[in-house]
Amino acid sequence: MRRPLAILAGVLLTGALTLPASAADGNEDFTIKDPRITESSGLAASRQHPGIYWTHNDQDKGAYLYAVDSSTGETVATITLTGVGTPRDVEAISMGPDNQLYVGDIGDNDGVEWPYVWVYRLPEPTQLKDQTIRATQYVVKYSDGPRDAESLVVHPKTGRVYIIDKQEDGGHLYEGPAELSASGTNVFKPAAPVDLWATDAAFSPDGRTLAVRGYFGGIAYDWNGGRLKRLERISVPIGQGESASYSADGTKLMLGSEGAGSAVVAKDAPGDAGSSDSSSGGGSSASSDGDGGSGTSGDIKVGAIAVVIGCVVVYGLRRLLRRG
Repeated sequence: MRRPLAILAGVLLTGALTLPASAADGNEDFTIKDPRITESSGLAASRQHPGIYWTHNDQDKGAYLYAVDSSTGETVATITLTGVGTPRDVEAISMGPDNQLYVGDIGDNDGVEWPYVWVYRLPEPTQLKDQTIRATQYVVKYSDGPRDAESLVVHPKTGRVYIIDKQEDGGHLYEGPAELSASGTNVFKPAAPVDLWATDAAFSPDGRTLAVRGYFGGIAYDWNGGRLKRLERISVPIGQGESASYSADGTKLMLGSEGAGSAVVAKDAPGDAGSSDSSSGGGSSASSDGDGGSGTSGDIKVGAIAVVIGCVVVYGLRRLLRRG
């Protein structure tokens, strides 16, 4: 009996030691496998469902959102939006307070200058299954005329919506009203310059850092109440880089791209960790060229699990052997 029990102990310990520390939190690289998702243009980490990221196509045959499990790359739910018109060019998605998803139909495919664009808001579903959800549609105009944009962010504390226009020589952060109105036009005004040809952006969970990405690089800004202060450069994967999101815990910046079977690459979060329980706005700077692997804290967590399981197994074996 001793040999089978010893083998069992070895299997349990091996499983504990090889457990991926951040798999459940969605902090590692993954590939989107859904053949329907060929133009992933936005990315937002779920706060209710660990390891789930919401994405959408640039152009689709309807208003759809896809919940992708980062541990497998598979789509686990498809959301059909009702209460909105036919989407034109959906470019961004962001998670706001109270688990509200905001979708930015703000692009200008084919160079069309729309006199107005749309933002959709819907509650993130509590159950991950294919379903239809009614969204609220907001009409948006810019105070200085039509423009192309691919970046929409919602401040995680105030719920205020911001858009960054896309210009080769750098654009601007546009600030929306304190509360969006579904019955009138929402005018967005330029609030701060952004030194980048922006394709997406994301707030850290604590709202203190704004990460903006482009095709060839990115910039992390200290939010500073909307008066942006440049912190550091962000290294991004080269290619049709279209999306960015912090992981739910704020330790990683997830960078996605367009195309079938597109990859999402995890980088160490710029600035401080950006965690929602962070007590300081500064802190030491994490490397923006991280390889997306498990961090030291994750290794410690796995080691602790292994020790606990090992102790339980050894104690159980001793009791069984004594009885034998």
